[in-house]
Amino acid sequence: MYIIAIALGGCLKGPPVEFGVTEDTGGHITYVLGAATALSQRPDVHKVEIVTRLIDDPLLGPAYAVPFEPLSSKLNIRRIDSGNRDYLTKEANAADRAAFRDALIAYIDALVVKPDLVHAHFADAGDVAMAIRDRFGISFVYTAHSLGIDKASTGSKDHALAGRIAEESRVIAAADGIVASSRDEAERQLMLYPGACPTRIHCLPPGAALNASVAHDPAAARRLIAPFLRAPERPMILAIARPVAKKNLAGLVHMFGADERLRQRANLVIVAGLRDGPQSGEMEQRGVVASLLAALDEHDLYGALALPKRHSQSDIQSLYALARETGGLFVNPALTEPYGLTLTEAAMHGLPVVATCHGGPADIVERLDHGRIADPHDPAAFTAAMHALLDDRAAWARASDNGRRNAARLDWDSYAARFVKLARNIVRPRTPVVWTKPERASSLLLCDIDNTLTGCRAGVRDFARFLSQRPGLAFGVATGRSLQEAQRLLAEWKQPAPRLFITSVGSEIYWREKGMLRADVGYAAHIANGWDVKLIESRLALITGLKRQAPLEQRRHKASYFVSEPSILAAVREAVDDLPVRVIHSHGHLLDILPERAGKGAAMAWAARAMGISRKQVFAAGDSGNDLDMLSACHNPILVANHSEEVRDLAHSPTIYVSNRPHAGGIVEGMRAFSVRTAA
Repeated sequence: MYIIAIALGGCLKGPPVEFGVTEDTGGHITYVLGAATALSQRPDVHKVEIVTRLIDDPLLGPAYAVPFEPLSSKLNIRRIDSGNRDYLTKEANAADRAAFRDALIAYIDALVVKPDLVHAHFADAGDVAMAIRDRFGISFVYTAHSLGIDKASTGSKDHALAGRIAEESRVIAAADGIVASSRDEAERQLMLYPGACPTRIHCLPPGAALNASVAHDPAAARRLIAPFLRAPERPMILAIARPVAKKNLAGLVHMFGADERLRQRANLVIVAGLRDGPQSGEMEQRGVVASLLAALDEHDLYGALALPKRHSQSDIQSLYALARETGGLFVNPALTEPYGLTLTEAAMHGLPVVATCHGGPADIVERLDHGRIADPHDPAAFTAAMHALLDDRAAWARASDNGRRNAARLDWDSYAARFVKLARNIVRPRTPVVWTKPERASSLLLCDIDNTLTGCRAGVRDFARFLSQRPGLAFGVATGRSLQEAQRLLAEWKQPAPRLFITSVGSEIYWREKGMLRADVGYAAHIANGWDVKLIESRLALITGLKRQAPLEQRRHKASYFVSEPSILAAVREAVDDLPVRVIHSHGHLLDILPERAGKGAAMAWAARAMGISRKQVFAAGDSGNDLDMLSACHNPILVANHSEEVRDLAHSPTIYVSNRPHAGGIVEGMRAFSVRTAA
């Protein structure tokens, strides 16, 4: 496979990367290089080419004016001369894009062997990739990195946002595949765009770091910050980010400066790009630097705040190491953060973190278990999270150990393997795919995932063998999870690929056809009648003990909450009694509001009709309250042995089979028991 990756923003070169040399030279450079390097090392990829603009600017150095930079025998950077060799900001890049596009198309046209796939980084590259696909029929994958619609939610006054969001909308609707770095990006941010479809969105967490192998020396970090600090032995609170407003670096200084106890016990070190002075760099960079200096002065933080102007890649690694050595923290106070590669770098160094709860960091911290998340809009809560780790040395040590151990799971090789699998599925076929009705089957088995299909490795193996011996049995899952999370869990547990996914507690259906997934738009239209999520939210807003789940858990046809105790259910049902909705309670503390026509049971009936399967040939397996309507409506229900209290009454039904085995093994037991009943 031959892959071209397009990245237009910032200054891109091989390691060592000059992060912060411009305000657009940030973490996405790590991503582009890390992904391309890992892909080029695979035997099934014979060439990877990173394509960017050729820049000839004496202030930036000669490296960016080299047309061809080989990084290995299978990987290179190619810089396209658009005719304008100036360094251009994002906004200025838009005016130059047509010339860049035409020059790149001319380059590809001259190639004897054309690329198999284009990987577009950011929407400007996606726009170029669309033109390449139109000209050569080459499919493209889009990675957003940072989305304008999420930046707009922070109250940004950037007047260019409307145009950026419109361009992102076009690329999201057109891309053959979309790679997201986190659940938040995949399930919330991207789905805010009307053209987004979950079947084309794939959550592929990137590798932990590009430069983890760079030698680091805490002594070098001490020398870098020594001119700023009176008591350098204090724990270091370290922040590393591009000098842009959404990173909220000035907000961090104000938090630190306003907390007397934090000031007395720790130092704050902020690395915000490269600069020669307060007036160097682009407009936003100058504004951020000015706000940092103003906050420094306002709180009189001289001797407690370090703001180094220049640093090398090895300096960054040394700062992580020194922060850990002093018993400090890494902090990310961004108003919104698409992912947060610095959090994974901190983990590799064993440095605990406190990070924003808005965006990808919540996923990273949950996965690596190396710190806490907090809301930067609530300075007291954010500083309390810092105090909690600094005060509790046992908790600090656990977070440090967890980070080192768990960061190894975020590797670029795993990313590359999943990317190639995705690429094979989306490389544009010679003839367009025509969706048909779902393939007919003689019978259907629908299974919940959590604690039903998952939970026992031996049971999983039994289940896979059982399905392989019954080709006429269509297998599907019915889960409260999203499509992306369902796919992740099934892959993690090495479960067979389902024919269909009923997700989000029966509010969405996806069919697998010809190796691809498609959304059942007919079902979505069927359940949408009368659905008004804003009205539901307003009705439930004043109920004490009811808390709305995170934005990424909400869906177009599902509103999700936490309940503190079951007695609240009566108040919820009364509040929505006159609305065409269903209230589903599960696992003791989860509450989902769905359209009246939705639910696992309704989706099961819809799927059976679509496949031409008699209701008597439909089997369903579950364990909890959100399976109740599916099990109650099914002619052949299976309740696995580890079922929860919420469905205990169902165990007395004469039609249900209650397995002696838990999890997937219990499903196999139940299916064999129904076979005996049918034979009798």
